[in-house]
Amino acid sequence: MNFPLILGVSARHLHLSASDMAKLFGEEAELHPKKYIKQPGQYAAEEQVTLVTAKGKMNLRVIGPLRKATQIELSMTDARALGLTPPIRISGDIDNSAGGRLIGPKGEVELEKGIIIAARHVHLCPATAAEYGLKNGDVVNVKTTGERSLTFHDVPVRTGEEHADEYHIDTDEANACGLVTGAIIEVSK
Repeated sequence: MNFPLILGVSARHLHLSASDMAKLFGEEAELHPKKYIKQPGQYAAEEQVTLVTAKGKMNLRVIGPLRKATQIELSMTDARALGLTPPIRISGDIDNSAGGRLIGPKGEVELEKGIIIAARHVHLCPATAAEYGLKNGDVVNVKTTGERSLTFHDVPVRTGEEHADEYHIDTDEANACGLVTGAIIEVSK
C-alpha cells in the first residue's frame, strides 16, 4: 500500500476554550476567520495572543473554532526559545504538559497545562482510510522527496468525518526535509 498525500506545515498556534476566549478577548468576543485551512471547519483566525514564560514571549495565532480545552502547539525550536520542554503529543492529549501565561487584549489566563509539540500525523477522510485499509490509530511511514528527502516512521493516522486528507508536520520537520505546504509525499505501511 503506497499512496500520495498533500503536506500541510503547521506553524505555532493555539486552540482556545470558550472560557479562555472570554477572559482574553471579552465576554461577547467571537473569532474572525482570516484564512480557512484544509481540515473541515477549521481556520486561522484574525485573533492572536501572547504566550509568556519565564524565559520569553511569543505571539500565537488562534485556530478556530473554539475547543473544549485550550491547547498550544509549538515546534521544538519555539519551545526551546521559551525555555520549555513540552511533550510530543497527538492534539488533544494535554495531561501532564507544560503551562504558561496567555495575554490577550482584554485579560490574561494562567495555564497549568496545555502546551505540547504536536506529533506529526496523517489525516484521512473515511473514504480514503477505507480505500487503503487504514483506521484511526494505525501507524504508517511517510516518505518525502527532493534534495533533503527523508522517511518519517511510525506516523499515527487520524481518521473520521472531521478529517480531510493531509499529512501534518511542524515547521522544524518541514525545514529538515526542505518542503512547504502543498508538497506531495508518499504514505506506506
